[in-house]
Amino acid sequence: MMLKSTGIVRKVDELGRVVIPIELRRTLGIAEKDALEIYVDGDKIILKKYEPRMACMITGQISEDNLVLNDGKMVLSPDAVRQLLPIFEEYLKKQEAN
Repeated sequence: MMLKSTGIVRKVDELGRVVIPIELRRTLGIAEKDALEIYVDGDKIILKKYEPRMACMITGQISEDNLVLNDGKMVLSPDAVRQLLPIFEEYLKKQEAN
């Protein structure tokens, strides 16, 4: 992942808070009260706007690789699809036998 420097430096306050400048929040579509996910990559802290609609219903994984079905009502990660596929196959075999 290639990180792009904004040139912005902020200090952490006594409660561990960091202010994200309004210009940056507007550019990234982050509104007041929006939730941010916190990731750690080595010595980097990465903040990402939380998108619960992309969370897998089985694993909780959030990824652009997730499969979104039924107008977003069902979201499955690749891991969940691998877990569920044998279950679905077995179900279909039983249905075909009936």
